[in-house]
Amino acid sequence: MQQSGGALRRIAYAVSILATVASLACLVLMVLHFGYDNPAWRSAQLMGAIRGCQGIFIIDVIAGLLVRHDRSARRTQTVRIIAAVLLLLTLAAWIYPQPRHPWIPWLRAILYSRTFLFGVLSAYAVLKLSYGLMTLVGRRTNPSLLLSASFLFFILTGSLVLMLPRCTTVPLSYADALFVATSAVSITGLTPVDVAATFTRPGLAVLAVLIQIGGLGVLTFTSFFALFFSGSTSVYNQLLIRDLVYSKTMNALIPTLLYILAFTATIEAMGAAAVYITIPDSLGLDVTDKLIFAGFHSLSAFCNAGFSCLPDGMANPALMADGAGLYTVTSILIFAGAIGFPILVNFKDILKSKIRRVWARLHRRKADVPLHLFDLNTKLVLVTSTAILAFSTVAFLCLEYHNTLEGLSLGDKINQAVFNSLTPRSAGFVSLDPGSFLPLTLLLVIVQMWIGGASQSLGGGIKVNTVAAIFLNVRAIITGRHRAWAFDRTISIGSIRRANAVIALAVAAFVIFTAIELWLEPTLPIKSLVFEVISALFTVGSSLGATPELSDASKAVLSVAMFIGRVGIISLLAGLAGTRSDCSQYLPQESIIIN
Repeated sequence: MQQSGGALRRIAYAVSILATVASLACLVLMVLHFGYDNPAWRSAQLMGAIRGCQGIFIIDVIAGLLVRHDRSARRTQTVRIIAAVLLLLTLAAWIYPQPRHPWIPWLRAILYSRTFLFGVLSAYAVLKLSYGLMTLVGRRTNPSLLLSASFLFFILTGSLVLMLPRCTTVPLSYADALFVATSAVSITGLTPVDVAATFTRPGLAVLAVLIQIGGLGVLTFTSFFALFFSGSTSVYNQLLIRDLVYSKTMNALIPTLLYILAFTATIEAMGAAAVYITIPDSLGLDVTDKLIFAGFHSLSAFCNAGFSCLPDGMANPALMADGAGLYTVTSILIFAGAIGFPILVNFKDILKSKIRRVWARLHRRKADVPLHLFDLNTKLVLVTSTAILAFSTVAFLCLEYHNTLEGLSLGDKINQAVFNSLTPRSAGFVSLDPGSFLPLTLLLVIVQMWIGGASQSLGGGIKVNTVAAIFLNVRAIITGRHRAWAFDRTISIGSIRRANAVIALAVAAFVIFTAIELWLEPTLPIKSLVFEVISALFTVGSSLGATPELSDASKAVLSVAMFIGRVGIISLLAGLAGTRSDCSQYLPQESIIIN
């Protein structure tokens, strides 16, 4: 009996591996089915292959319920049960002829539709691949390399999908497709093509998926699906996920993960509703186009991606004349996405603490109150971000008052000053031509592009946290203090060292990529190329108009810059270097002259 049970488990394990491979094949087949105008015979072949994947999925579900019943009873989660039930429903619709006179017409319309079938198969395939990826993480794969590889996988996959005939109105070269896919996954916003004129609705949907994946991170998505699909993971796996979602304890892992995803979905949905309401009638959009624009724009703004599906983007003349509300909503979404998920998690902890205190008072009990509700990271980010935004808004308003802001009312000038002080931080939307800015304004924009948003946020740059740590360290050195401090707390030496490394590597990367671009594009203005490199490396998305004029080689170089800017230079180098023994603590110490 034991040998028979062991054989059945090995068979179930083999089926599970086969289902994982079929998951990837199923997604590819569905892309080919929807992406091309296939003749009838080819559609039939693709549909037959998709049906084969469906059969493998059903066998995997049955094997999981029968052979691994003891473990499934303890570990199976709601998502897994739902996926199994839906798959079995697709089997019933497959083998049972469609009734002519159904009891429930709308139920028949759902069960026998291709949309239902492809939706269920896609969901199960994503769940299965997510579980496989997190199993790979559980084998102690280098997290930095895994993160980089996952981004690279979606960039390459997205570049191929964007070239499908149904995604574009005109043929798209692979260099442009790769550039746009990299820009979307790295949430940069640079593009050599007109998004509104080039991509169809399916193409915009693909762009939206790439932006969302790049914004939240591949491993955040896969962690969510894998945990809910399998029910548990290894300790190493949970430690990695905890660092990804900024949870302080293992017990808060699932709530924190749910909070981040729910907060993102809620803000993007509320943002879409606000955008829809503020779309001016002068744009001439029908209801469908308004819904598409609202959803896409809210996603792009919150993720700080900078893509727009509107002709001329945020510089559309009708929008400039009658879209003040839309600029305000966009500014709020950009700021919300740029403050960072750790701050959002800290806000959640503060809210929970407040609720506990109120509950304890109602029941006349003493509640445990944390010594510091706002942690140091939250205070530094909020204070520094607000100070930078206030200064840059006033400076932009004063500098461009009689230049690019000429002819606008005072209210519109302030609105545009706030908007154009937020977008260089990483969003990349353009309402005013940067090429028309005064030289001093352009310098202000470049500095903001260099700083970017907060750490672990949807913003780019070297991060607000890094700038704050460096300035606090400079203040400590000038005042003769041994440690940098703020808000009655000292900053760890490790944080200061990492901030120094980020700035040094950012400067080195900027010099290297700028030198390469100047070598590849000797005929383009130096100012435009420098601006282009800064925009790509710090994932901003603004341009002085040089992007469409770049050669394929230059586009490839900037694609690498955007990729490095998204995954992080330190993370990438640390992953490539690997873990090595540290013998520096045993070496003698000696000072060098720093002056």
